[in-house]
Amino acid sequence: MTFTVAPMKSAEEDRIGRTTEDAGVGALLTDRGNLPLESLDVRATITGLIGRVVLTTGFVNSHDTALEATYVFPLPDRAAVTGMKMTAGDRTVEAELQERGAARQAYDDAIAAGRRASIVEEERPDVFTMRVGNIPAGEHVTVELSLVGPLVYEDGAATFRFPLVVAPRYVPGTPLPGPSVGDGYAEDTDVVPDASRITPPVLLPGFPNPVRLGIGVEIDPAGLGLGEVRSSLHTVTAEGNTVTVAPGERVDRDFVLRLAYAGNSTAAVCVPDDDGDAGTYQLTVLPPDLATPVRPRDVVLLLDRSGSMSGWKMVAARRAAARIIDTLTMDDTFAVLTFDHQVERPAELGTGLVTATDRHRFRAVEHLAAVQARGGTELFEPLREGLTLLARTSEERDPVLVLVTDGQVGNEDQLLRDIAPVINRTRVHAVGIDTAVNAGFLGRLAAQGAGRCELVESEDRLDEAMTHIQRRIGAPVITDVVVTPESSVPRQPSAIYPGVPLVAFGRYRGPVPESLTVCGRTRDGADWQENVVVRQHTEPAVRAQWARAALRDLEDRYAVGEKAVEPEILRISLQYGVLCRFTAFVAVDERVVSDGNVHRVVQPVELPSGWELQAPGFAAPMAIAGGGYGAPPPAAPAAPGRFDAAVPLSAPQGITRDFRPAAPRLKVSGPAVAPDNPVDLREIAVLEARRLEKEAGRPAWERRDLLADLASRLGILVATTQGPMYEPLRRLVADLNAGGDVDQLWARALQVLREFSAGNERRRSFWR
Repeated sequence: MTFTVAPMKSAEEDRIGRTTEDAGVGALLTDRGNLPLESLDVRATITGLIGRVVLTTGFVNSHDTALEATYVFPLPDRAAVTGMKMTAGDRTVEAELQERGAARQAYDDAIAAGRRASIVEEERPDVFTMRVGNIPAGEHVTVELSLVGPLVYEDGAATFRFPLVVAPRYVPGTPLPGPSVGDGYAEDTDVVPDASRITPPVLLPGFPNPVRLGIGVEIDPAGLGLGEVRSSLHTVTAEGNTVTVAPGERVDRDFVLRLAYAGNSTAAVCVPDDDGDAGTYQLTVLPPDLATPVRPRDVVLLLDRSGSMSGWKMVAARRAAARIIDTLTMDDTFAVLTFDHQVERPAELGTGLVTATDRHRFRAVEHLAAVQARGGTELFEPLREGLTLLARTSEERDPVLVLVTDGQVGNEDQLLRDIAPVINRTRVHAVGIDTAVNAGFLGRLAAQGAGRCELVESEDRLDEAMTHIQRRIGAPVITDVVVTPESSVPRQPSAIYPGVPLVAFGRYRGPVPESLTVCGRTRDGADWQENVVVRQHTEPAVRAQWARAALRDLEDRYAVGEKAVEPEILRISLQYGVLCRFTAFVAVDERVVSDGNVHRVVQPVELPSGWELQAPGFAAPMAIAGGGYGAPPPAAPAAPGRFDAAVPLSAPQGITRDFRPAAPRLKVSGPAVAPDNPVDLREIAVLEARRLEKEAGRPAWERRDLLADLASRLGILVATTQGPMYEPLRRLVADLNAGGDVDQLWARALQVLREFSAGNERRRSFWR
């Protein structure tokens, strides 16, 4: 497609025909400036483990015609966007949260009528689009967003992470016909139908700093003992309890602030609604100090070697993977898969799981040491292969999958949907390595696999993060966690890990409860319970954080096919004033400032710090040679450090670049569907019954886990079947999910499986 960054009249060409040495590679000097986004200011207030942020974006129109600016930007994936306002001169307009279609219509009508307007929409849990229209010539417009979100707390330290740049993402699939739905460089595909809305153009390397960045964080420990405060990616100065980023920093990496807290304790806060008939709670429970037995593990390690992992990320990823291999013992088995658009394994280790002997671990580390970045990020196939390997893990062992990646893919929903049927009991842990990591996707993936997510933004952070993930690979301290009063959304955590407090949000009915109760079981089967006294509060952040968590949970369910939850998503978003994928904040100024004819400019973003793009000198006004973004690499081996494929680069105003993706895109195929042949299901029932008979002598707590596994497997199988003959299996799944006496459920499961399998003539003699 042809993309004009900022059009100029032919009479003005003489003003852009010269260059300057300090303008940067590919940058031209102009008398009018370059890009509409002038400044980005982050003002954060941290109170204990809650962060409140006001993000202010400043736009300026240096042209002689009205301008519409589009900016694609990231936000913390767990933060709730609760407000927005637009200011131009002495006029400030508070935004309204509306259904997304209505908000777009209101915005478009305002632009056509010549009125100022702005709109903010969610594209992904951590990717948003802001449009600001009818900015008159020479005018400044600012848009403020208000956010609130929790800080992650682990092993005595809290982390405040604020992302600043949307990194290029690999987009698989076949291009769709017709115009794109967005203004990004990627074409919409059958796998990622909104790819053009999450792929902003990228600035030429060396381009002068186009955005003035300001970050200030005020810290109130709120009774917790505050130790060292560290910024791992930006230079900061501290004055009193305020940390400020040094001038001149670029918007090319996440801002990460770590606070060493002492004295974190168990607590419960309830915030009643205005009418007092219900309310919202936030519960924090420290993990108990228990000695838990660790069972042997079957571990599959997936290492992303795609082009976007070049540079320090590849070095850090190799180190992280090697550290995981080093933790294995002779009781464990493992497999290592490295992937880009192909999946490879270490030589001499075969295609299955192997015992973690010294020799096998050495071969694996040797393979990892030689891995270089190349190719495209085809994530589905390695996930499918790894989960398939672990699907055969015996009940006496713990299946674990560890994914080391930057997560830069655009088909998150499709991946989550397609791997859901094959996760079963496997714990999925994600190690995200990048200065602008796709934290939203990796967090959702780890949550779906009941695992943990560790984010590594620098090599200095790697050792600390790997210590955490090694502990997560082991068994949790408490399983089968139940919080009372229960809340339907979001789904509550099901396990407590060592060093990581349980944090749960929920809704209660009636008056404020005196206490909240957390029950569960230790790994040796003993019951565990803790009662937490409630403190009543009026803190609105608790309500907003619950709404955001509930929306994330419902949106994940929507992504995997539960379309019926859409009205509930919309209701919660509008009722609690928290932005989601089906709503948008829109602000419209009633004053007419133009004739409605605007020049549209998409704000380019910086290439994330540490990323490498190799291009032939940037001599020609075109994308990097080597095919369109998402295309497979050339037949010859790609040089180390090559990016996935071509990324359109944006120049200053007055330059038109012609981007034509040439090569076909890789297609992603889904997993095999569950069997709908009754004979197949009867044979599966025979196998499941045999498993139950074999494990009948296990302790009650282990048999309860086995029944839960059985319910998950049968639930997936019968979900794709129709007809009354499958009704006994459906009722069994419902009974197992409801819980009850283990012995009674065990006997009932055996009876149903035997009766169902007896319908197969070839299997009748099995029970005689």
